[in-house]
Amino acid sequence: MRHTLAVLVLNQPGVLMRVAGMFSRRGFNIESLAVGVTEVAECSRITAVMQGDAATVKQVVKQLEKLVEVQSVAILPPEAAVVRGLALIKVKSCSERRLEILKLAEVFRAKAVDVAEQSITLELTGDEEKINAFLEVLAPYQVLEMVRTGVIGLQRGEETILNSSKECQLTALLAAEV
Repeated sequence: MRHTLAVLVLNQPGVLMRVAGMFSRRGFNIESLAVGVTEVAECSRITAVMQGDAATVKQVVKQLEKLVEVQSVAILPPEAAVVRGLALIKVKSCSERRLEILKLAEVFRAKAVDVAEQSITLELTGDEEKINAFLEVLAPYQVLEMVRTGVIGLQRGEETILNSSKECQLTALLAAEV
């Protein structure tokens, strides 16, 4: 099962290496990783996506909480979180096909961020399925280059990473896997 973890850490050199090292040392694979400063300049937020059963995720959460720089860890429940990624996609685009590509982009709510003589660069945000679907639609036009961010996410409603109950999250996680 796929899980998205939000990890609030002190914004210090080497923290990302220690968090990623914890995953690596214990043989856990990170499918997606995104890091950025939060609303508090002294803190950064790491969003990591991993595969694993409830016991594995529980172990990862406990190991992360042992790191001195980690302030809080939350499991973002799929049904109660907003999770998005970003893709920049450069597509071969002669003037005759540019309008077709722009109409497809409009359907997916993608924006043209650069237009050159023989290419167009599009920006798309959304969940993994939306981005993958857009890439499939663009395949006949020849994707020249693409880059994707890791996913980022926030829990819906008033719940925040600092006030979310870990015990409640882990109980819900265990119940979902039964």
